[in-house]
Amino acid sequence: MPELTDTDRAAVYIDFDNIVISRYDQLHGDGAWRKENARDARKEVAARLDDARVDVSAILDFASSFGTVAVARAYADWSVPANATYKRQLVDRAIDLTQLFPASGTKNGADIRLAVDVLEDLFRLPDITHVVIVAGDSDYIALAQRCRRLGRVVVGIGVPGGTSRALISACDEFEYYDEVVRSDDDELEDADDEPGPDAAPSEPADDEQAEPAAPAEAGGDGDAPPAEPSEPAPAPTSRRATRAAAPPSVSEADSSPTPTGQPIGGPGATRLLIKALGLVGKDDDGWSPAATVKAQMKRLNPQYNEQALGYPTFTDFLRSRNGQVELREEGQSRWLRLRAPKAKPKKS
Repeated sequence: MPELTDTDRAAVYIDFDNIVISRYDQLHGDGAWRKENARDARKEVAARLDDARVDVSAILDFASSFGTVAVARAYADWSVPANATYKRQLVDRAIDLTQLFPASGTKNGADIRLAVDVLEDLFRLPDITHVVIVAGDSDYIALAQRCRRLGRVVVGIGVPGGTSRALISACDEFEYYDEVVRSDDDELEDADDEPGPDAAPSEPADDEQAEPAAPAEAGGDGDAPPAEPSEPAPAPTSRRATRAAAPPSVSEADSSPTPTGQPIGGPGATRLLIKALGLVGKDDDGWSPAATVKAQMKRLNPQYNEQALGYPTFTDFLRSRNGQVELREEGQSRWLRLRAPKAKPKKS
């Protein structure tokens, strides 16, 4: 497989009902979704729905590590009350919502419609390099195989216990949903760590943090999770972690923030930097090209602009965060990695 570049483009397809039902059953017991009729989002199950909510933003952030997300679609019956609670989260991330009224009492046809759309997009958009399928149904095995035959990299995301083992084998790379969300949470915790002794004394005055995605409640109706749940199996080695990239020079030009919303503030920029570093490829010593990190930051939040924070260049911005990251300069090239957290003093 060729090296990933800034020209890589990903297409994300979410079988929303499948992933939400699988997540609910994972936390509350096999078949709990149907037994409790969770699709109606009644008050009695509101707390359980909230516990099993699906973080769509974490999924898209993970997908963006493979390239610019050019297509993002979610398939479900959006008239279902539980699905409607995701409106804000989905709209905020500009996900195309495909409405699927169930043709029968139990099936909504998401697998067929999703597969047709994927193949149509691949022939219509030849620059798509990665196809991200968020589902666990074995019905998607043939789709994954066809995408690979067409020369695309297939990435799968599914819920443990609700994902077909054969579907995992059909993907070039597979990640369990729990790991996607856990990685996202760990990166944010790293950003909250106290800065090291050489940290900059202060940050720019604008302390507004980028607005997070709204929390959502889970729900859905459609295909039940597959009957053949898989046993947890080690996922393939991440191509993102093993990418070897030549150290490009840091681009100091940056586009202006998007016209809508407030520019990202200082603490929000630090969190964004930590998250981007966790997603991009690294060499054996943990170093990542600074230009690659900056491109990932722009994918995660197009509003990022170091000049709006008061820094003339991206390098100046990195130097101001030396409590969180280490910067290595080699001629015109810049490399960075997360700084090891300080050891907490032992209590006497």
